[in-house]
Amino acid sequence: MPKSKKGRFTVPVHPICHRAIHANFTNAELARIGEDREALLQNAALAKFVKWVSDKPPDFHAPTRTGR
Repeated sequence: MPKSKKGRFTVPVHPICHRAIHANFTNAELARIGEDREALLQNAALAKFVKWVSDKPPDFHAPTRTGR
């Protein structure tokens, strides 16, 4: 949950994944979703990104595009 929406806990997220999440969801949407990973993956663009990035090395970095 974003800090701007009263999120209190931080979860380590790789920078490229963090950008992809914010490219596909507003902070309000993320606040509603909470910690439900499956709800995030119901978004077709994010699911496609996760599939694509899953075989990349941990230090992989690339620009992301918005799905909106």
